[in-house]
Order: sequence, then structure tokens, then C-alpha cells
Amino acid sequence: METKVESLEGNKVKVTVTVDAADIDGRIKKTYKDFARKYNFPGFRKGKAPRPVIDNALGAEAVAATVTDELLNSTWAAAIDEAKLSPVGGPSMEDTDLVRAGEPYEYAFTIETRPEVELSSYEPVAIEMPFAEATEAEIDEQMQAMAEHYTDYEDASAATKMKPENYADLTMKATDAEGNEIASLTSESRLFGPGTGMFSEAFDAEILGMKKGQTKEFTLDIPADEQAVLLAGQAGKPVTFEVTCNVVKKKATPEITDEWAKETMGFESVEDMRERIKESLEMQKGNMMPRIKENNIMVELRERVEGDVPESMVEEAETSLLQDFFGQLQQAGMTFDAYLGSQGITPDQFKADLKAQSADHVKEELALEAWARHNNMEVTDEDISAEFAKSGAEDPAALEQEWREAGRLHLIRTGLLRSKAIEDLMENASVTEVDFAAKAAEEKKSAKKTTKKKAAKTDEKAEEAAE
Repeated sequence: METKVESLEGNKVKVTVTVDAADIDGRIKKTYKDFARKYNFPGFRKGKAPRPVIDNALGAEAVAATVTDELLNSTWAAAIDEAKLSPVGGPSMEDTDLVRAGEPYEYAFTIETRPEVELSSYEPVAIEMPFAEATEAEIDEQMQAMAEHYTDYEDASAATKMKPENYADLTMKATDAEGNEIASLTSESRLFGPGTGMFSEAFDAEILGMKKGQTKEFTLDIPADEQAVLLAGQAGKPVTFEVTCNVVKKKATPEITDEWAKETMGFESVEDMRERIKESLEMQKGNMMPRIKENNIMVELRERVEGDVPESMVEEAETSLLQDFFGQLQQAGMTFDAYLGSQGITPDQFKADLKAQSADHVKEELALEAWARHNNMEVTDEDISAEFAKSGAEDPAALEQEWREAGRLHLIRTGLLRSKAIEDLMENASVTEVDFAAKAAEEKKSAKKTTKKKAAKTDEKAEEAAE
């Protein structure tokens, strides 16, 4: 069999296949024998009817039509594999003639292939990674998180004004534009903390500066993309709040002492606690670092993709991700509405996130294929056979042949190419180690200073207005 490939527009190719005469004659001979065994022909024993009798009984073109159909079905997939094409969908056959004994047979089909994108750069990827060993800042972060698990909230004095570091017990009534009460936002007692994401930053700003017993009414236009947990259902709508501060509360986090570490956490001392946390962090890092590195590389690599990816591929990826998502929901025994509520998002936000994930997934696949192509990476028949051998199938060779005949072998080939590409990227990436915990702590400290300055200015303005 000979295969010729001609590139067409729109990621399509025309494949012309020529099957030699000897193969055609062998297929014709076999089909006559099959028909002789399959059907009863008067005057002849099973399997002994000659060709003229078969042609006369079944029609002169019966064998030729059968051979042609079987030939097309059994060779187009092999032709794709021989040409190392990665198709999207099945072939569109051109008009075909029937096979003739003693003559080679030629047919052609068109098929859409995966697009070949280019990257803006093929230089090694530069990424930032956490240190392999646990840093002091990371240990401090874990220690503080453990202590905050035992946090209590103590009532502050009546004169205490609400500040960014405080919490407050609020009585709230919320109404929509028509004056209807919003039950999910109305409460006799709700513990509120600014910057926790329960409400929007605009809501936080209104509460800062309030004191015990003070009541305040205000209206907020909730942005359509609002991510606040309790405001997600009101995104894009105006909401009027009537809020009474029942009491300002101070956050009381236990001091991390040897006594607390021993009696509450079960460690010998603070030093023992830090050492155990260090061991745990380094074990987690050992398991997670390869995945973190791969994720960081892929984020950088997909940014290098030039042009847009085909919408049809994004839609296909979206369908696949959606099927996986609902399968996981079903296993977890959770409804879609419950999931949206737990994440604080709307159906439209879910759809937008899914669309973005699907586009990123397609970009990453095409980027890896571009990397492999640029670096002349290849997948051999031995590589493919080895992959089937690792599948755990009872008969790997038979499974491989089944995939080949079904025209699915390109999926294995393309997947292995992407694996080779990511291995190369991982091996050659330029890595800068960063203490992200220390960086986050510094940013948090800076943000607190900024918030305190804003709160002080708000207090000054309020005092000026009162005068």
C-alpha cells in the first residue's frame, strides 16, 4: 500500500491510497471462498461453488462491492498511521469505483487534522519554584495556622471602633431594589470580619469605624463579577443594607508557647512542633514538587502560543471536562446547585471558568506538540508497543492491532509526543527558587499598613464632618 498526502486549507489534508494488484487479487480470492462457505448453491457442496456460479446467484458485482467496502474500512486507518497524521474526526471519502481483478486500486479521502501552532519562543522555560526544603517562613505560616484554629473572639469595649484586624457581631437586614427582604443576607446575629471575602470590599469599607450600638444604612451596587461569598446571588443588582453593630470583637489567638504546644497540640515543645512541621512539609513537597514544576512550565508555555486555537477543539475539550465534572459530582453525592453555593459562584461564572479551562487545555496540548515538532521528537513503533505493554491488557499486541484498525493509534502517538515534550521541558527549565511564604507575609504586612492608613483617614474625615 502506498500513501500520498496533500495539504489543503483549514487544517485539512487529502490522502490518496494505492493498493497493489496482488493485494486486491488476494482479497477477491478470499471473498469468493467466504461466499462459497456462507451461502448454499444448488448442485455444489459447501465451499465448492465456482466463481461463475457465485456471480450468477449473487450478482456480478457482489464480490467486488464487498471487497471494496472492506478494503476502504480496513486501509484508511492504516494510511493515516503510515502518514503519521493526527486527525480530528473521521474521513470524508471521495467517489470510489469497485475493485477489479489484476489491477491496483486507488482511492482518496479528506480529513481534518490537529492544527500546528507556533510558539513565540523555543528557549527553555524560566519558572519560579518553592525551595525543596521547608523554610522558616513556611514553618511559621503552618504554626500560625494551627494556632488560629483555636482562635476565640472576645468582646471589645463599647468605645472600640471597628478596625481591619477586628471582627463584629452584626444585626443585618438586606433588601433588593423593590424593597423585598433578601433572606440569605438578613440575620439577627452574624460574625463579620473585613477582608475575609464574605462580603465585598465596598461593604467592608462601610462597616469599618462603626462602634457598639451604632446603626447604619447604605446601598451598594453589586458588580456583575462580584466574587464575595454571600453576595454571589445578588451580582449585578443594587442591595440596601441596614446594619447594627451589636459588639466589636477582638481576635484572641493563643500564644505559641511550650505549654500550649504540649497541652493543646500534643508536642513536647515549640521546637519539637517546628521540627515535626518541617518534616511534614518536606514530605509534602517531595510528592508535590514535580507536579508544581510541570504546572508552572505549562502556564509559561501556553503564553507562548501564537494565534487563537480552533473553537471546535475548545468545545470538544469543554464537553469532556463537563462530563468528568458531573461524574465527580455524582460520586460525591453533591448537586450542581450545592456545588455552586459552596464555591460562591453563579452558573454563568461556572460556564466562563469551564470555557477558560478548556481553552487553556487545548493551548497546552498544541504547545507541547509544537515543542516536540520544533525539536524533531519522534515516537517509534517500539514506543507505541511498549505503551500497550504497560496497559496491563491480557494481550497487548491484539489490543494494539485493534486500535490500529480502528484508526485510534494516533491518539497514543500524539500523547507520547506530548510526554516527550514535557520531559524535555522539565529537564531543561531554568528554575529560580523563591520563599513564597516569606513573600506573602511581607505583602500581608504591607497591606495591613495600607488598610490602617485608609481607616485612619476615614476616621479623620468622620470627625471633621461631626465638627
